[in-house]
This record gives sequence, structure tokens and C-alpha cells, in this order.
Amino acid sequence: GAGKSTLLSMLSRLQDPDRGRVLLDGVDLRELRVEDLRRRVAVVLQNVLLFSGSILENVRLFDPDISREQVEAALEAVGATEFVAARHGGLDAAVEERGATFSLGERQLLSFARALVADPEVLILDEATASIDSDSEARIQQALATLLRGRTCIVVAHRLSTVRHADQILVMQDGRIVERGRHDDLVAHRGVYQRMLAGCA
Repeated sequence: GAGKSTLLSMLSRLQDPDRGRVLLDGVDLRELRVEDLRRRVAVVLQNVLLFSGSILENVRLFDPDISREQVEAALEAVGATEFVAARHGGLDAAVEERGATFSLGERQLLSFARALVADPEVLILDEATASIDSDSEARIQQALATLLRGRTCIVVAHRLSTVRHADQILVMQDGRIVERGRHDDLVAHRGVYQRMLAGCA
């Protein structure tokens, strides 16, 4: 109800705004070809989409320009090498539909590797850590730090630990941005963000 789904739909051009513009580096998204936008913007969802095939193909999404070595480097960077190596066939191990034989944390790490190997300018994380169990959270947070480095990231999160170190936090309510700032400033402001934080404690 806050408007985050609409915002994400506009950022990824699944929906255009009724009025106003969404800009990427000063360019209206409607002026970009959809293929170019998909190359520049990647989305990591809470519910990871894995499909029948190999781990390799799930990470590189059948893009022949992405090498096996790039996939291996991405898996290493997000801390997924160990569980991939433990599978019979390693990178070539079969993945069942929806990744049924992987834990939630493993599926999320594969989606992070997928985003990293695509090397987007802008990364959108939509509740990407919401369903992660506490055992996986430290590993996921470490992988996130690698994934976010050097790129613009838009993180939608209810788990406030995910956004605590963000350069800018936007608080949405009823389809509007009601507060913006850094964590410490928003806490000191004692508004909506501070009340959300208190509600999580």
C-alpha cells in the first residue's frame, strides 16, 4: 500500500508514469530501448526464479557472452562456491524447476551471482533478504556488500538492518515519500522512520 511496487515497476519500465518522468543519468527511461535498459538495470527479487538446467545457465541466463570463468568469479565473490562445489557436477549440476533442491539462502546467493555477472549500473533489490533465516543472514549480508559496491542500488526493505548504511533512505507512506535522509538523521528526526525502527525492536 505504500507504493513500492508501483515505483519498482516504473524503474524497470514495466509501467510508465501517468505524469512526470523517471530519469537514469538524466535520460528519460522512455527514451531508452528496453534491451538497453535491461542491460543497465538488474532486479533481485525476494522470490528467486530458478529454472530447469544447470547452475551455470541459471547464473548467466543463457548469455553466451558471459564466460564460465566470469560465473565462477561471481559465485566466489558472493560466497556461493562452497555449496556449488558440493553438488555433483559443480557448475554443471542440474537445477530442478524453481530450484527445489536448494535452500532459500542458496537460491538467494545464486540470484546475487546472477546480478553480479550481469554487472548492471543500477541494481534494484526488492525485499531480497526478507525471507532469509538468521543462519544465512550474515552470509547474505556479506554477499550484498560485494554486490552493492561501485553501483547505484535501490533497496526495498522492511528489514531495516538492510538499509541502515544507505547513503539515502526514502520512507514511503500511502504512495508518497514522507521522509528522506541518512539513518542517524531520520532517527533524530523522530518521525515515521524512527517509529518503524522502534516497532522492529
